Amino acid sequence: MAWRERACQVAAGEASGQLAGFRRDVYRCLWRRADALFETAEAVLTAGRVPALPYLSLDPAFRRGHGMIYQGLAQGRIDEEALRDLLVASRPAGWPCVFGIDASTIGRPQSVTSPGREFHHHSCAGHTGAGDPVIKGWAWQWLSQLSFGADSWTAPQDSVQVGRDDAAAVTAGQILAHAARLRQAGETRVPLYVMDAGYDEAPVTWELREHLDQVQILVRVRNDRVMYRDPAPEPGRTGRPRRHSADRFECGDPGTWGEPGQVLIGEDDRYGLMTVMSWGGLHPKLACRGHFGAMARPPVIRCHLIRITVEKLPNGRAVPGPLWLWWAGPGEPDLDLCARGYLHRFDMEHTWRFAKTGLGWHKAALRLPEQFARWTWIIISAITQLRLARALAEDHRLPWERRRKPGRLTPGRVRRDFARLAALAGTPASPPKPSRAGPGRPKGRRSTPAPRYDVIKKAA
Repeated sequence: MAWRERACQVAAGEASGQLAGFRRDVYRCLWRRADALFETAEAVLTAGRVPALPYLSLDPAFRRGHGMIYQGLAQGRIDEEALRDLLVASRPAGWPCVFGIDASTIGRPQSVTSPGREFHHHSCAGHTGAGDPVIKGWAWQWLSQLSFGADSWTAPQDSVQVGRDDAAAVTAGQILAHAARLRQAGETRVPLYVMDAGYDEAPVTWELREHLDQVQILVRVRNDRVMYRDPAPEPGRTGRPRRHSADRFECGDPGTWGEPGQVLIGEDDRYGLMTVMSWGGLHPKLACRGHFGAMARPPVIRCHLIRITVEKLPNGRAVPGPLWLWWAGPGEPDLDLCARGYLHRFDMEHTWRFAKTGLGWHKAALRLPEQFARWTWIIISAITQLRLARALAEDHRLPWERRRKPGRLTPGRVRRDFARLAALAGTPASPPKPSRAGPGRPKGRRSTPAPRYDVIKKAA
């Protein structure tokens, strides 16, 4: 037993040093108003649920006035590239090299002075005021590493605003930049990036066409999708060669599938009997519109189609039907990795729920998207600190909550003990300097109304 206690003490010391080192490195990524920004993140982790940003200043971890909350987000500067490098370097090494990509909407329906607002889909129709699932606001796309464990932890490593530019180009750029960071950090595995049905799989694959030997993507497609195989050679045929075979592949018609190239059948603890099949050499019939509107002739983009069926769902609900996934990458797809990777993509929903309801990500009433970007980086760094502190946290469970083993706490329960862990790790932020109230607005000066911005409407 003595050696086991010694091993636990060594592991705890390593985790404590990693947490303290990450906090120091985060502070180095803050260029202006570094102390205010760092203590804002500290208050996010220790203040509990707050209705608005100024309430963070009431937490003892924030040693400055309430005005410094907004001043830090408005005038502060964050070295985003250095912070991205730090998040990749601090990734969980034992997790699979699988990353989920998805966007979440930050509603700004009444913020007429906020630029860059667009119409975005909102999953909670009641938040729009009229039950409409479309809301005015911003969309922020996160890239998070996924765990195959039975928990709600993910490791966010990047965030970009999407909507104003081509979403496919933005997504491909985010993937390529992140994959380059992984290689720079010594990662030898080919990363798998998993996306839901809201992403256009063909444009994203086209943008990554020259780098599919270094990355692989997995995107959900509709159950009624139609694909085509390459046409057979036709000796003696004149004219332009065929691009699509008459042999269609219809996801809804098993008679058109043919023999799969790969089959995997296995038992899963949460989903029961899982069957995964793959067909290669397929491509969709594209048109010269949208992402390919500037082309004289649309390209042929090949992929593998993967079909996943499960016996049951973890929540006990009825199984809705098979999952069809588009895969593109080097060689042949790893069916087990693809199936588990997509099923665990839904863990990102738990991360967003915790970020919004627990950390108040969507509560920040900030005017400019640049300010909200800084607030998003604060939230991501806070989630990373909770993950690094997971092995150190003590369980302060409520009377009706189940007991959990050390190192198996949820993000919310790690947060309850973070004030103690932060005191042990120390803070790199400098204490506030004594000062007096400023002179205020000069006499005779009048404030002018802030400029108004129309909502950006996409062309149909």
